[in-house]
Amino acid sequence: MKSAVETLNPTRVRLTVEVPFEELKDSLDAAYKKINQQVTVKGFRKGKIPARVIDQRFGRGAVLEEAVNDALPKFYTEAVNEAELNVLGQPEVDITELKDNETLNFTAEVDIRPAIEIPDYSGIEVEVDAVEVSDEDVDKAVEELRERFASTSPVERAAEDGDVVTIDLEAKVEGEVLEDGVASGVSYTIGSGELLEGIDDAVKGLEAGGEATFTSELKGGSAAGKESEVTVKVTQVAARELPSLDDDFAQLASEFDTLDELKADSRKRLENMKQYDQATQAQERVLEKLLELVEVPVPEKLLADEIETRKHNLVNHQLGQMGLDLAKYLEIQGKTEEEFDAETKEQAEKGIKTQFVLDELVNKEKLNVNQEELTEHLMRRAQSSGMSPDQFAQAVVEGGQVPMLVGEVARGKALAVVVEAATVKDTNGEVVDLEDDEDETAAAEGEQTEASSEEKTEA
Repeated sequence: MKSAVETLNPTRVRLTVEVPFEELKDSLDAAYKKINQQVTVKGFRKGKIPARVIDQRFGRGAVLEEAVNDALPKFYTEAVNEAELNVLGQPEVDITELKDNETLNFTAEVDIRPAIEIPDYSGIEVEVDAVEVSDEDVDKAVEELRERFASTSPVERAAEDGDVVTIDLEAKVEGEVLEDGVASGVSYTIGSGELLEGIDDAVKGLEAGGEATFTSELKGGSAAGKESEVTVKVTQVAARELPSLDDDFAQLASEFDTLDELKADSRKRLENMKQYDQATQAQERVLEKLLELVEVPVPEKLLADEIETRKHNLVNHQLGQMGLDLAKYLEIQGKTEEEFDAETKEQAEKGIKTQFVLDELVNKEKLNVNQEELTEHLMRRAQSSGMSPDQFAQAVVEGGQVPMLVGEVARGKALAVVVEAATVKDTNGEVVDLEDDEDETAAAEGEQTEASSEEKTEA
């Protein structure tokens, strides 16, 4: 077999392959054997039909077609390996010449990873938000905790903001009560915004036994997105009572004995959260700076596939679970379809470029992933997926996705190397030491920067 490579552009090549006919012998033998098992010829036992009889009865062309289909993947792979190409996706194959007992010639066009030159990134400088926790932040956190320990008690008066009402609901569309539009004994906090738009105004001012009707667009169910006439009846009004902010509350809501200790712990937690956010912000901004330094051509087909994958996931999974279609989603977001397409393309292109650059960094820095790192990453992914670690690990292995997880960890480590080399200052001009948060945020970044269509191809 002889092969040659022609570069069509930085991300696509054409392989030209010439195969001597004798190298097709194994595939021809396999083709005759397969046809033997599929056909019946009078006078011959099944599987014992001579090759010349198959040629006469069914045609030599059918045998050649079967043999070529069997042989092409092997010869294509040999040509790719010989040229040391890093291919993406499936090739477009064209048989240019097939002469019986002489030769098989074909071409294969395929996308490849572009060659990327990683420049010196040690001069990258970024600014991030300073970690500052005010007394107001602490008070807000404690107040939110206080809200969680609020109690309720029935009152004989009209409902007000903040009250918890027990209600019965009935929704009609075009005058007909929906099968899934009736609910009884629903507990609702006025002002929470957790139910239908317009319900707050409808129930405020009602006492137990009162009812009102209002119009609202349904968020879910069989008539999601449709205007509905909703009747709401209040069966009980209860006032929320917050516990006093004192040491007794601290002992009730936490492991601390005093309110001062609880507030100190809240401050520390807020600082930790802001430090994590700061580290994540640093990684995002360092990554943006790195991408600006590198010229990364993106294969057109890979980009198109990634855009389609992102759209499919949004429409069929995320929006589907919320009972929305794309048109309604765009209306809520205040975007045109053209703006949505442009944003999706930009995000997909950035995702692919990020993966290419970080994978090149993995090779340049000779980064490896050990079992402990992979296990920790798997545990985090399992937690975010809502599955147990064992279930997630089994799904990953059965789906052949272990290389994908290894890639995520490796890319996280590569980005951590760049962040470590960069200068990160906060808005106060202070240099930020990200060492404490580096491992966790790097792993998280590895998940965020995957370009899904490429990883599916590689898997």
